[in-house]
Amino acid sequence: MKRTVTLVGILAAAAALSACALVDRWTGREEAPVLAEGPGQVEPVHAAAIVQDQAVFWVSSNGCTEKSDLLPVVRRDGDASVITLRRLKEDRCLEPRDQGVEMRWTFQEMGLAPGARVSVENPYQLPTG
Repeated sequence: MKRTVTLVGILAAAAALSACALVDRWTGREEAPVLAEGPGQVEPVHAAAIVQDQAVFWVSSNGCTEKSDLLPVVRRDGDASVITLRRLKEDRCLEPRDQGVEMRWTFQEMGLAPGARVSVENPYQLPTG
């Protein structure tokens, strides 16, 4: 139950942020995002959170997505860091997960200091279910 409530809260926040982006687009204030270069493709995420020195993402899966199929690319932006999650391997399985799957990386795995200021720049995609 707690995980469902947390996911719902994160999805609501993602929807609110998407609404801000639409307002900027309508008013002409939108700037093109600078997505990190790297291998693979930028992965749309259902939700993302930075919690307890971890980056947590919910991504689409056809049933076989594993952590090794994705790569968080970190770039410095002033006194903060920006994470772009990139997919290295396509999930060709045939058992889609409507809510996606959760993937986590610790700050240590990404070469970030504990308590570092971090943001995520992946586009958001609502779950299909």
